[in-house]
Amino acid sequence: MPNDSSEIRRAFLEVCHRIYAKGFAAANDGNVSYRVGDNFLATPTGFCKGDLRNDDLIIIDREGKVVEGKYKPSSELPMHLEIYRQRPDVNAVVHAHPPYCTGFATAGIPLDRCVLPEVVMTIGSVPLTRYGTPSTEEIPQAIREVIKTCDALLLANHGAVTVSDNLLDAYFKMERIEHYAHILFIARQLGGEIQLSPEQVTRLYELRRKSPQRGLNPGCFTCEQYFNGECSMESCPLPVKPPGDSMEEWVKVVKEAKKHF
Repeated sequence: MPNDSSEIRRAFLEVCHRIYAKGFAAANDGNVSYRVGDNFLATPTGFCKGDLRNDDLIIIDREGKVVEGKYKPSSELPMHLEIYRQRPDVNAVVHAHPPYCTGFATAGIPLDRCVLPEVVMTIGSVPLTRYGTPSTEEIPQAIREVIKTCDALLLANHGAVTVSDNLLDAYFKMERIEHYAHILFIARQLGGEIQLSPEQVTRLYELRRKSPQRGLNPGCFTCEQYFNGECSMESCPLPVKPPGDSMEEWVKVVKEAKKHF
């Protein structure tokens, strides 16, 4: 990510324009933020992301007060600020309403099954938060429960959020999970997706540990929800957290787990 202010703003606007061009946000929906020193570059309220220009952007402090710019911040920026508080490694937050992801979120279905190798490798599970009323503290509270252990999540009946240490990667994660949700939707029209076996997932995990593109915190790779210690699949007996970095340990875990599948 560039350090020059003009380049940061150019990249920021590119992300906003891509969100609108991809149909991830209608009208003035969605919001984006980026950490700049002790403050945050952010989208203002009431603006179509496809029309945003440099003069429209605002800078807010850690309390959400505007320190630069002439427009008001989005009422959803407290959600962004909560993410930054919980995740010092995060520099960029993207919130949008991509149709397939939002469809799953509205149906109460998380994207937490190991199906696509690319998703297992780069993002891991995508949990679903409990419902929170927009523009209230309920959403930051719901986010707080899950954001420490994932880089992408679904907001119940609302949309999706992705995070990263740079703007473009945060956007690409949004693009990736929407593509994933679309593929799952199609697969379910054809009879249902086939999940990867524990052994296949373990092999992907070994590759993921060595990959520079694995993300900041790619979450659970065995379909459990780290944030509450409960597997979302009743039939899945794998442990919530890996017992260590040793692949030999994980081979033992997988062999034992396969007895139950």
